[in-house]
Amino acid sequence: MLHYRYDGEFDGLLTAIYEAYYRRQVPDDIRPSGWAETNLFAEEVAITTDPEKAEKVFTAMAVKISPDARRHTAYAFLSELPGMEKAIYEYLRLGFRMGAAVDTHLTDERVLQVHRLSQKVRTERHRMLGLLRFRLLKGNVYYAPMEPDHNITGLLAPHFVDRLGDQNWIIHDLRRGLAALYNQKEWILTELDGIVDFTQSTMEQVYQDLWRDYFRSVTITGRINQRLQRRCMPARYWKHLIEK
Repeated sequence: MLHYRYDGEFDGLLTAIYEAYYRRQVPDDIRPSGWAETNLFAEEVAITTDPEKAEKVFTAMAVKISPDARRHTAYAFLSELPGMEKAIYEYLRLGFRMGAAVDTHLTDERVLQVHRLSQKVRTERHRMLGLLRFRLLKGNVYYAPMEPDHNITGLLAPHFVDRLGDQNWIIHDLRRGLAALYNQKEWILTELDGIVDFTQSTMEQVYQDLWRDYFRSVTITGRINQRLQRRCMPARYWKHLIEK
């Protein structure tokens, strides 16, 4: 048995898929490093994340299969449900053989499983668009807390950029310690752990500090926030994933 282990990032999973193809291997399992369950009889292969290889797979999904297949793949990953990595691998392996027709084969368990994961994420995103409530805080910042089952913050943000484009706001995923921040110009995903007292009079300063800390982390050479990376899909992918 062959088990692939990756770093838990979307780029890491795409790198694993790339390596499986070019090494002519068919892994029996793909899981994040440190996965609790181990098999003494399995050969474990550590996959080193390579953004260039990941980008090639991300592009190939749209070109050789379809943009919809790429979206299904990303949404399935954002479900964060156990086993989604192997499901994605089997779906793409079939998709690269069949092309766009793969998504019509819903009787195939490999296709159906990814579609189900994708639909769970789409459904929660749609529901949250109607349920999310912003409240105006001191410092003229709108704040909306939530605890979604899936990692949908990045899928919600573009909608509210259009709807509340003239306001500063925060969408806070309390479960994952993630937040989407918007400053009337751009939005970012950053870490925001715990429940912050947003009623304090220094709310405006808290908001500015979050922005400053984010940009400091991405501009200091060699500083990589691994914890944040493992909870966020790379920013360069988001524009391809939002359904119009």
